[in-house]
Amino acid sequence: MTPIAPMEALLAEQLPDGTGWQYEPKWDGFRCIAIRSGRTVELWSKSGKPLGRYFPEIAAMFARLKATSFTIDGELLIERGGELSFDALQMRLHPAESRVRKLAAETPAMFMAFDLLAIGRAKLSGKALAERRKRLAQMLEGEGEPMLLLSPATPDRSEALDWLERTGGALDGVIAKRLDEPYRPGERAMVKVKQRRTADCVVGGFRYGKSGGTVGSLLLGLYDEAGLLDHVGFTSSIAAKDRAAWTRELEKLIQPPGFTGDAPGGPSRWSTERSAEWQPLKPVIVVEVLYDQVTGDRFRHGTKLLRRRPDKAPRQCTMDQLAPPLSPAELKQLMSR
Repeated sequence: MTPIAPMEALLAEQLPDGTGWQYEPKWDGFRCIAIRSGRTVELWSKSGKPLGRYFPEIAAMFARLKATSFTIDGELLIERGGELSFDALQMRLHPAESRVRKLAAETPAMFMAFDLLAIGRAKLSGKALAERRKRLAQMLEGEGEPMLLLSPATPDRSEALDWLERTGGALDGVIAKRLDEPYRPGERAMVKVKQRRTADCVVGGFRYGKSGGTVGSLLLGLYDEAGLLDHVGFTSSIAAKDRAAWTRELEKLIQPPGFTGDAPGGPSRWSTERSAEWQPLKPVIVVEVLYDQVTGDRFRHGTKLLRRRPDKAPRQCTMDQLAPPLSPAELKQLMSR
């Protein structure tokens, strides 16, 4: 079977308004297209790589369904401790089959379905989303498989905005799709709005840029409940015209230990000998940054530097700023829609 390029989304500042739109949660998991043909089940990632060996319990689940021929677009998710865990998903990408099967038994994944491209002899990708969604709901209702869930959807923009506001770290945002549109493989034919969250962080260190002459990135920290400064991420979005001034100021503040809790990791493959080393700083500078997702009490991606916060004391920069995930009750309510 040949992998299908999933339909993708354009990033927008606001959700589109008006009639004819369907809004869905943008789940914070692994995008996956599941294909079954008779006894053969294949799981494909967004990049066209096979995922079946990493999620054997999901492949087995699809293999035991009543329907024997289908193509479903959805998201792989793992719930751990009442929260969706991206870390648990990443742990599955392990070379040892024994390790993968152990994790599959301990923290089984689930498949959040949001589109049906084919079932039986019916090819649905050319049909309108409204029809595909109806057929998907019918299929899942007939299966009654607890590991196979139907993603919530609403035509109500205000409800979608509520998801965006209250879901914290559980979702990556909200997707808007036209109800009258076909499935467009590989095209950016949807609209996504991601959560925009900010945090005030202490600059606990910095790394020099590739040239080694000026600062390349600021290393960000937040204080935990024990009063220790943990490294939570970085920002490299310093304007070129400001880098020299930043460097002069930071070099005057170099003072160990910088971070008193979790410290930055080692060099990356792009590092030079000097940029690989991080410089610890006296924790006196506070900056506000824009971030998207948090994994394991760290920013998953680089953040955007918004401004300095001279009005805020470093000790006020604590972990409780980070958007919490949905509570177990809220998660259950959203996933049971």
